[in-house]
Amino acid sequence: MLQVSAGQKRFGHKLLFEDVNWLITPDERTGLVGGNGAGKSTLLKMLAGIDSLDGGQMLRSKGLTIGYLPQDGLALSGRTVFDECLSVFAGAQAMEREMEDLSAKLGELDPLSTEYAAVADRFSEISNMLHTHDLYTLDAQVGAVLGGLGFSKEDWTRRTEEFSGGWQMRIALAKLLLEKPSLLLLDEPTNHLDLETRNWLEDYLRNYPRAFVLISHDRYFLDVTVNKIAELWNKRMHFYTGGYEKYVQQKEERQTQIINAYKNQRDRIEQLEAFISRFRYQATKAKQVQSRIKELEKIERIEVPEQEETIHFTFPQPPASGRTVCEVTGLAKRYDEKQVLENVHFTIERGDRIALVGPNGAGKSTLIRMLSLQEEPTAGTIRHGHNVVADFFAQDQYKVLNPDARMMDDMNSAARQVPEVELRSLLGAFLFTGDDVFKRLGVLSGGERNRYALARMLVSPSNFLLLDEPTNHLDLRAKDVLLEAIRNFSGTVLFVSHDRYFIDGLATRVFEVEHGNVQIYPGNYEDYLWRKQGGPEKVVQSFAAPQTTATPEPVAVTPFPEPAKPSAAPVKRLNPIKLKQLQDRLRFTEDEMPRIEEQIAQHETDLGTFRSAEESQRLVQAIADLRAQHEKLMSEWEEVSLALEEQGALT
Repeated sequence: MLQVSAGQKRFGHKLLFEDVNWLITPDERTGLVGGNGAGKSTLLKMLAGIDSLDGGQMLRSKGLTIGYLPQDGLALSGRTVFDECLSVFAGAQAMEREMEDLSAKLGELDPLSTEYAAVADRFSEISNMLHTHDLYTLDAQVGAVLGGLGFSKEDWTRRTEEFSGGWQMRIALAKLLLEKPSLLLLDEPTNHLDLETRNWLEDYLRNYPRAFVLISHDRYFLDVTVNKIAELWNKRMHFYTGGYEKYVQQKEERQTQIINAYKNQRDRIEQLEAFISRFRYQATKAKQVQSRIKELEKIERIEVPEQEETIHFTFPQPPASGRTVCEVTGLAKRYDEKQVLENVHFTIERGDRIALVGPNGAGKSTLIRMLSLQEEPTAGTIRHGHNVVADFFAQDQYKVLNPDARMMDDMNSAARQVPEVELRSLLGAFLFTGDDVFKRLGVLSGGERNRYALARMLVSPSNFLLLDEPTNHLDLRAKDVLLEAIRNFSGTVLFVSHDRYFIDGLATRVFEVEHGNVQIYPGNYEDYLWRKQGGPEKVVQSFAAPQTTATPEPVAVTPFPEPAKPSAAPVKRLNPIKLKQLQDRLRFTEDEMPRIEEQIAQHETDLGTFRSAEESQRLVQAIADLRAQHEKLMSEWEEVSLALEEQGALT
């Protein structure tokens, strides 16, 4: 469908990549990854035909259609949202009009004439093409995509120029999804999407009937949408099968193989050089020396590419707060006629890591600003606990920075006894390297200043962090640094993020903000989704009190009552033979489980010593099989123990 051969691209004097060979097939589902500045967006533009290669060639098959979504910068105007999306079917609508004209001609022409046959053939051709486009469901298709991307029915009739940049990008994405090009190229499509919309896009792409290549810094999104990873690394393109997690595993294995091959080659080279040096001037060894010289010359030297330094940063731990960090009672917020939050109650405890989730516009940012005391509530109270010091990171945090300060000087003034080498490493993780650290903050872009503001917060954290979209503008490496630092943080964190992997790796509770209410779910985002989709309701706590005209009183939080259980039936007594069988089975499971645990531990130890990729895969599969056996035995042990306990025969 599309083939890049020996592709090369320079940016000024800097070589972005070279010798890129890539055959994109009709079923391509690829995630394009690599460090910032590696050339991912540039390569995507070249695939789209917007930019050109400096070397090599690119071949496209006949009839190939390409749709490209940049990171930002698109502006649409002149139509309503619905009409703008419907415009992608202009060709199909023109064919429909042509078919109407042809239908009229068929009624006028002699059925036996050659002209009638030609018109009938064209009518049939257009009819088949329209059937392919599913013309008669175009309105439904547009409505489904707009709804999935978060547009309400009221938005459909609004003009596109009324929407902000992020929503304009959603309209552009909707048009591409409706158009269904042969090859879809998406550069950070999730940048302007909330969690619910990302979930919808994940499902859409999983069922997308054609090829796509996308760039994303969202691990989870990559894992569930693509089946191949193309990595731009060390100015070369490397391919891995599977999603992002498999790519990480395979890359580690490949790197281990390269290092082992390099060591073996170095050993052989040293042996050859030692032999040549020792016997170079001995006539009796001349033939062997020449043979080894030729062997040495033929060796294609293995190079071990430089690895990105792994950054490990630890928060300076803040002073401890009281057990209750924040108590909210009867909270309400109204903007003119719009009621955002109403009669909300909850308590935040020391050590909580809380994710605020909900659709865009539900009130997440409003709530977090009120909790940080940046904004006054319309009604209700927010009380911070003993020794609580809150620190707020806003989406536009860069506005509070001193534009005249130099980055390194400002960082040193904010840090509490953090060595400069650690500060440089931290800034490097947030993409500030070399002379960047001596720039004045005023010359940085808004995204760069927000990245810096987040790094600055890490070196002198308070004991109650409130973070509004901290993962925006961060690449995968910086997200990992932030995630690890917050995991090891002893204080309390409440955050808004649309990154599924970040939430799953951090949250201990999820606060859902929707329809003016707040509901609380224990666990991470996976647990939250499970309970939303039918998990036990008793673990969900609703904090929206009933409507009342009086001043709301604090509401005691209690779980939903469990349904009444029917009275227990009498236990059926087992015969002695069956009872003996259960007791034997219990002993077997109790003996077998430790044996399997020992095998797992031994395999994991063996896995630490690399022998070959095949051996590593065999060990990984063996460990997975043993764990499945162990889980099955554990389940059986629980069932048998319960049965014996009911019989009063558990020894």
